[in-house]
Amino acid sequence: MRSAESNVTSVTSLTLDGLVPLSDHSLLFFFLFFAVYVFVLFSDSLVVYLICSQRSLRRPMFAFVAAVLLNSLAASTAVYPKVLSELLSRRGFVQVSRSVCLCQAFVLYSLGGSSFMLLSAMALDRYLSICRPLRYAALVSPAAVAALLLLCWLLPAALVGGAVLLASRLPLCRWRLNRIYCDVYSFVSLSCGGGGGAVLLSEVYGLLCSAATVFLPAAFVLFSYGRILSICLRRSRAFSSKALHTCLPHLLVFLNYSLSTAFELLHRRLQAESEPAASIVTSVLVVVVPTVLNPVVYGLKMKEIFRHVKRLLSCRRIDES
Repeated sequence: MRSAESNVTSVTSLTLDGLVPLSDHSLLFFFLFFAVYVFVLFSDSLVVYLICSQRSLRRPMFAFVAAVLLNSLAASTAVYPKVLSELLSRRGFVQVSRSVCLCQAFVLYSLGGSSFMLLSAMALDRYLSICRPLRYAALVSPAAVAALLLLCWLLPAALVGGAVLLASRLPLCRWRLNRIYCDVYSFVSLSCGGGGGAVLLSEVYGLLCSAATVFLPAAFVLFSYGRILSICLRRSRAFSSKALHTCLPHLLVFLNYSLSTAFELLHRRLQAESEPAASIVTSVLVVVVPTVLNPVVYGLKMKEIFRHVKRLLSCRRIDES
């Protein structure tokens, strides 16, 4: 695992200890995680299928919803299968190479940033629909939606790719993480500290990535929905009720992602003083909570989708008219 050269330890593989506290009840947690993963696969796939197959749902708002759920599917597949296999083996830990760890961190971070940008695209869509209805069709064209989707996927991937590249060049002196998945911040924290400039560059670049893919989109979401609220307060009650009802699911998902991210960032600041169990609980919640709540919110709170879900599950014919 380690080789010493010139007083610097080079770590070639990492051990994720996040499952150690669960090893005494590994079968119980295997079935719990398996049930969560099956639910995520089924519910996300069902909503995405309905959005793609029903003409009445082929609108910009639902395209962004489908993209968020596809991100949720991809993130779940990057974490759950490995966790399930290790729980079944009852080893209590996961050993991965540096490259595999960084690949997982790249997937999770780029999808997380992409989800925040997609939520900001949804906020823009709702703002134009409610506040600029006469120009909505011209501004939110299929070409514009496709360009927004590409931007929301490619920009975070490029930025996170740079952070992962910087982290991959750091020598590591430690190899144990109290996590169930790899992330860039924890990977950098294992650095030897030699060549402090490289570590500082990686940390500063990581902050810039977070600002570009999380904080700026979140600020835009808050600004957009603030403008929508101010418009609604000046309109009729019926208009306001309808407008706020269409925004509610997006706000709930935004709140879901924001609380999970804030919880993760707060834990990082206290990581040195916190117990290992706290790191494990945090990593579990950050993965499980958003992936489970997203399809529930969109499937139940968006009446257009919920109507199709009920008819599909009851095997009734869906009238496209």
